[in-house]
Amino acid sequence: MAFERINQKDWYKILGAKPSDSPAELKRKYQKLALLEADVAAGEAEERVQRFIEIDQAWKILGNEQTKKEYDLQQREDNLTKEWPLHEQIYLEDMCWNEDEQLYTLSCRCGGNYSVSKSETKDVSLVCCDTCSLVIEILQ
Repeated sequence: MAFERINQKDWYKILGAKPSDSPAELKRKYQKLALLEADVAAGEAEERVQRFIEIDQAWKILGNEQTKKEYDLQQREDNLTKEWPLHEQIYLEDMCWNEDEQLYTLSCRCGGNYSVSKSETKDVSLVCCDTCSLVIEILQ
């Protein structure tokens, strides 16, 4: 099950984890935090409940192999957007379809090309030029 990017938080930070942590390490960190949040004073109940909900949501995403993979890909994509010069946002239908190569292509201002295969269009939203450092975002 995919999760919404809109409400995305830094789930690793919430668990005090790193993307390189093993599933067992992620689980250990989740359990430790969940136990800490369970021991609650009366005046802090609402705040602690909200914190526990966040910790639980982080575990649901990072503890599942598929949702962790999706989350990690979205994090990398977000980082690329911040680090790479985003040249333009393009709708897929505005790109040229090459039947022989089974690729969507678009010419870059440098003379190179942005290329994405039909099978990649569901998973890829950022495409690098094959000759320069510019990147386009493909809108669906």
